[in-house]
Amino acid sequence: MRIENKNTRFAFVIPVYNHAGTVAQVVKNAQDMGYPVFVVDDGSTDTTYGQIKEIADIQILRHEQNQGKGAAIITGFAAASNVADWAITIDADGQHYPEDARKLIKAIPKKIRPIVVGARTGMEGKHVPWTSSFGRKFSNFWVRTSGGPAISDSQSGFRIYPLPEAFNLKTKARRFQFEVEILVQASRDGIPVIEAPVRVNYNPNGERISHFRPFVDFLRNSSTFSRLIFRRIFSLK
Repeated sequence: MRIENKNTRFAFVIPVYNHAGTVAQVVKNAQDMGYPVFVVDDGSTDTTYGQIKEIADIQILRHEQNQGKGAAIITGFAAASNVADWAITIDADGQHYPEDARKLIKAIPKKIRPIVVGARTGMEGKHVPWTSSFGRKFSNFWVRTSGGPAISDSQSGFRIYPLPEAFNLKTKARRFQFEVEILVQASRDGIPVIEAPVRVNYNPNGERISHFRPFVDFLRNSSTFSRLIFRRIFSLK
């Protein structure tokens, strides 16, 4: 069921990289919301494109080579901004329930255009990977230290972004780190960041695939936060 606030239009942006086993269902569930759906295939090397190319009424954008999740989201923003005022981003791994976008939409205050982050509930369950639980706490601390918002789930990929404001933020990171950097840049540019609770599906018997690499991504996160903290100390945007 489509939900519309006055004078607003929404579109889904789904970045995907090698999620052939889950992406089609995620896309179809997103379509059930009644909004335009943009799928950004970020250089997948599996059968991802074959799983989605026959799905009607979606727009598929493709990177010839993998550029990173942030780059895929930016590509989606550019396309969605032609038809929507807000972009709903959701991961292609099946951990989110697209219908929970209703909760994020309802959380948008009148006359304010914030970034709305879907705070995942149940993240302390025994089936939640330790990398996800630890990574969220690590990220939350450093986002605050970098001058970003004090939120509980800075790594959640289920969000609503105002367009074109989010598209125009001066982010440098183009991989996973984009999602934490854009929160910091939003705060510096006066764009509020709020949260609303959403469910998460970490089914141990499911096909969820994560491309998070603890060592490599820890180094990338550290580099991004070091840069943001430096710029905060010297009052640079």
